[in-house]
Amino acid sequence: MTKTVLVAGGGGFIGGALVADLEAGGARVRCVDCKPVDEWYRVSATAENLVMDLQLLDSCLEAVAGVDEIYNLACDMGGMGFIENNKALCMLSVLINTHLLDAARRDGSPSRFFYASSACVYAADKQLTADIAPLKEEDAYPAMPEDGYGWEKLFSERMCRHFSEDFGLVTRMARYHNVYGPLGTWTGGREKAPSAICRKVAEAKLSGDHEIEVWGDGEQTRSFTYIDDCVRGTRMIMASDIDVPINLGSSEMVTINQLIDIVSDIAGIDVARRYDLTAPKGVRGRNSDNTMILDRLGWEPSTRLADGLAETYRWVYDQVASSAARTAA
Repeated sequence: MTKTVLVAGGGGFIGGALVADLEAGGARVRCVDCKPVDEWYRVSATAENLVMDLQLLDSCLEAVAGVDEIYNLACDMGGMGFIENNKALCMLSVLINTHLLDAARRDGSPSRFFYASSACVYAADKQLTADIAPLKEEDAYPAMPEDGYGWEKLFSERMCRHFSEDFGLVTRMARYHNVYGPLGTWTGGREKAPSAICRKVAEAKLSGDHEIEVWGDGEQTRSFTYIDDCVRGTRMIMASDIDVPINLGSSEMVTINQLIDIVSDIAGIDVARRYDLTAPKGVRGRNSDNTMILDRLGWEPSTRLADGLAETYRWVYDQVASSAARTAA
């Protein structure tokens, strides 16, 4: 029997990749996003594509009607520059998860509910140094998450837990760690570090001015998860018996300076760095402890950072070059 699956936020970067993977596996997909369809990252010709505001309960009731599973990837978010300057907008995403959970409870059809959480839930006092120990799932408490975005994610995790306990809705939760790849946001203020660095290096190569701006001193550390690994892990978590939030990320930690080194090597240029110490920087260090997901599901990233960045840089370079050509014309 063919499953009908709702992907909330299906017009986004991760959502679009998930829709493609679900359809490849034979699922019937209802794809919902608040953006006009011509602004979606990917558009499936065979999915049911709906433009709706899932902050509204009525929209959520319509979206979940008759579906077998729900993946909630819908939220207002971006890279550090966006979330540090739009805390209220990030917090309003709590309406999406709350109303989707309530709609699923009322409808009674969905058998499973997946919530895309974030590594931003982790306590700030455990991320004060660049050589941070990998973050285990229990490190989210005592609670001290990223202000705004992190609090919304942590609260929504608790909503999933209590809807499971009180109403029997099967919920699954993954804490994403910096997902990147081709087709992702690369300009406009919402891009994350890998795409931002790829854009800056591509612009430097095309212009001949081999100096780029770096937010912070470049010694802050992160790990980054390639989109294909994220989608594979997401579906494994959804199908699993793991009813607590679980890390979904790479443990290949690098400094931002090392990230720049990798991208500039891919581009074939050397870049000088102009450090802006006043720019948003986020926590000093963050890395994923994958012990639970490896033990429980046998999942680990299959894409090395250098390989994923090579694919991402090639795509971003083409976007930058095309944009420059249009401007010149």
